[in-house]
Amino acid sequence: MNDTATYIVAGIMSGSSLDGLDIAVVKFRKAEEGWQFQIIAAETIAYSPDMEEQLRQALSLSAASLALLDVAYGKFIGQCARQFFSEKRVTPLLVASHGHTVFHRPEKGYTLQIGHGAAIAEQVGVPVVNDFRIADVVKGGQGAPLVPVGDMLLFSGYSACLNIGGIANISYTMDDKRVAYDISPANMVLNHYAKQLGFDMDNRGELAEKGSVLNEMFHSLNTLAYYKKSFPKSMGREWVETNIFSLIEQNRYNTYDVLSTLTEHIAFQISSAIHEVPQGKVLITGGGAYNDFLIASVKKYISNRLLIIPSKEVVDFKEALIFALLGLLRYQGEINVISSVTGAYCDHSAGIIWT
Repeated sequence: MNDTATYIVAGIMSGSSLDGLDIAVVKFRKAEEGWQFQIIAAETIAYSPDMEEQLRQALSLSAASLALLDVAYGKFIGQCARQFFSEKRVTPLLVASHGHTVFHRPEKGYTLQIGHGAAIAEQVGVPVVNDFRIADVVKGGQGAPLVPVGDMLLFSGYSACLNIGGIANISYTMDDKRVAYDISPANMVLNHYAKQLGFDMDNRGELAEKGSVLNEMFHSLNTLAYYKKSFPKSMGREWVETNIFSLIEQNRYNTYDVLSTLTEHIAFQISSAIHEVPQGKVLITGGGAYNDFLIASVKKYISNRLLIIPSKEVVDFKEALIFALLGLLRYQGEINVISSVTGAYCDHSAGIIWT
């Protein structure tokens, strides 16, 4: 690779919280001191109620219906990206798309992210890289998290990178190896119960703040088997539905109390993860960075660590930014998945390239 060259790449992220499609167009440069980036343009495109519902129900679709949605969602991604590029007057070298996760069961040897790469490429007219996870799963890995490669290359000044999205995850270097794993559900569960109160999300944690922590539920959540597992480990929507929603919905809890208890649970699990991290600054990104009640709850458990919330642009689009980098690395044939993170038997370059 020409170390002085710059590359303009678009990263597209669909989070498990179903709050929309994140598109970030990024200029990358690889210099002697490492990778540098500049976000040129970025936007979150909200899903229509119909698209959101289709994605929400994807888990229960027949094989034929899921195949149709795979292509339809790919066309939707491609159309959104094409319009965005036109409005911003940019033409990226390539597009890297995470896709929407429907199944994620690495312990059973499979994972599925829909949003077909061929359908995206047909719309945008440039190469597309997608389907990043399955190559790692067949190598014995978790297929997740993938963002830590970008954390290591773009945010090395922090002792850890914490992302609070649909699922909260953390990434850091210990003993010269990158460590990363999914901590707990986050916005995926908070949004679910906020919707029961007529809101899209719990803005700044204001709904949770009105409730009280249900101690029995808090204890039950914290004793779930996942939290005792050693990393590498990851979770998907199926795990949340089986372990979180089913546990809560066995009882007629007040929804405000449920939100308060879940927020306390998330904060407790995040703080437990941070306690394992080497001393230094912790970067916090993802929609949960705006949840003041959640962040205050984390700080209650973590009194001796500096938690840094960066610019709004980085908070909102860090995952899309990093998937742009993963796509570029794949396009260049460079390693973009670290086995110490995922548990695969080797480092490798993952993703399918569509032209």
